[in-house]
Amino acid sequence: MDHAPLSDGEFRQFRELIHRIAGISLSEAKKPLVSGRLSKRLRQHALPSYGAYFQRLQRDQGELQMAVDLLTTNETYFFREPKHFDFLRERLAQADGWQRPLRVWSGACSSGEEPYSIALVLAEALGGRPWEILASDISQRVLQQASTGHYPLEDASGIPRPLLLQHCLKGVGQHAGQFTVTPALRTRMQFRQINLNAALPDLGLFDVIFLRNVMIYFDADTKRQVVQRLLAHLRPGGYFLVSHSESLNGITDALRVVKPSIYRKPSA
Repeated sequence: MDHAPLSDGEFRQFRELIHRIAGISLSEAKKPLVSGRLSKRLRQHALPSYGAYFQRLQRDQGELQMAVDLLTTNETYFFREPKHFDFLRERLAQADGWQRPLRVWSGACSSGEEPYSIALVLAEALGGRPWEILASDISQRVLQQASTGHYPLEDASGIPRPLLLQHCLKGVGQHAGQFTVTPALRTRMQFRQINLNAALPDLGLFDVIFLRNVMIYFDADTKRQVVQRLLAHLRPGGYFLVSHSESLNGITDALRVVKPSIYRKPSA
């Protein structure tokens, strides 16, 4: 059945919902995106309007998670903003002699390209020394995809060839046209649903936190709250990375700028 177009009032309801749950601020220009991404769910449930779908979300947690997934999915790819991975590689080359595992958190991992890029760098730079990665996102759907480590072969173009050959496997049979990250890397990675806009679970301390290409969707107050939550889990002397289009200026004074988009928590 056809359904009524998304009204301004209904759009306002969805804007308030996604801001309350995920901290994301949708501009007026995002109305077509909301309409387009949710339209198939209205057809799936044979609902006459977006208002009726909004009412369903109030009583159906599974459908609410589906709506959140659809409205928070963002573009990502391997070795996006490569200067960050160059920086990580350089710092790891200078580090020496620790016994505990190096811990890195990819705070908005989407479909996994960022944490797998980090894993490839750590495997290259650290050799047999211990490391582990926490990869989190609010979307269950992209986390399920990320945890498989399977990607189309064309997505491998951004991976340096030596790392691709050493740590990735070309798919055969039903996985033809795909590649997968080796189990040796995947076993050091934990994929976990975490809402950065809510109280965080007990995650321990991290040496590096990536929070890239997500704060552009937050208003100033939400940015401050999210960064404050994450900094409680950053080890003194640890690094906090945002995207090149983002800045922590006016968001926190607890970090020192190392380079644009790269910050460090003072050791003392």
